[in-house]
Amino acid sequence: MPKIAGKKTSGKTGPVKTKTGTSVLPTEVTAKKFIERLKTYQSDEELKKIQRYFKSGKGDYGYGDKFMGVRMGTLFAVAKEFGEMPIKEIEKLLESRIHEVRAGAVSIMDKASRNKKISMERLKDFFDLYVRRHDRINNWDLCDLGCLYMTGSYLYDKPRDILYTLARSKNIWERRTAILSTCYFIRQGDTSDTFKIAEILVSDKEDLIHKATGWMLRFAGAKDRKKLIAFLNKHAATMPRTLLRYSIEHFNRKERDYYLSMKK
Repeated sequence: MPKIAGKKTSGKTGPVKTKTGTSVLPTEVTAKKFIERLKTYQSDEELKKIQRYFKSGKGDYGYGDKFMGVRMGTLFAVAKEFGEMPIKEIEKLLESRIHEVRAGAVSIMDKASRNKKISMERLKDFFDLYVRRHDRINNWDLCDLGCLYMTGSYLYDKPRDILYTLARSKNIWERRTAILSTCYFIRQGDTSDTFKIAEILVSDKEDLIHKATGWMLRFAGAKDRKKLIAFLNKHAATMPRTLLRYSIEHFNRKERDYYLSMKK
């Protein structure tokens, strides 16, 4: 079970000091202040790197995204400072057209969800906002930030029906959210949902779903190799090659060759 305290973490009166060497008072934990801080770290050189890295041209999955040019490591450090941001302010960040601002919103929720003192109410607010405003999650990195810990930690001791709904969505990012949200479960030794959702996604047409599903299968296989072997014996011949390669990445050469040879 996730270790989550029953009390809120709000009510701090002093500044929060972080790796950036600055501090934020509770009264300054707003979307406006967060964006102002990000702008101080803007770099044209970093902007060029980001634009080469993310696909945001016409026809690409990130089409329409605007970039500021802030290094992700710096963004994460600033997000940690703003962990007490009210949920309405986080939603304002999600509404931005600037990719790093939206990434900041999800990172704030991710960083804060990892705090052992977080209240279940706060964690629920994060989860509800992420799902309700999934229209603002339009790239693989935003899914990864939101789902490798936050969504799964909330759902761990609750019904997980929503993940199966998302897995059948027409939206690629909702499907990616479904499989990556099982990451937290795997860490706790629970791999059942990973394999069940992988069954739904095994014939998906999108490469980014193949990669995410293969990644989680590989992770789950490290906990329960027999289940992964059974899954591969059933699907290796027909599953997308990228998904298969990601799933068997930790196998020895002989085992990898065996499953790759099953491909039709």
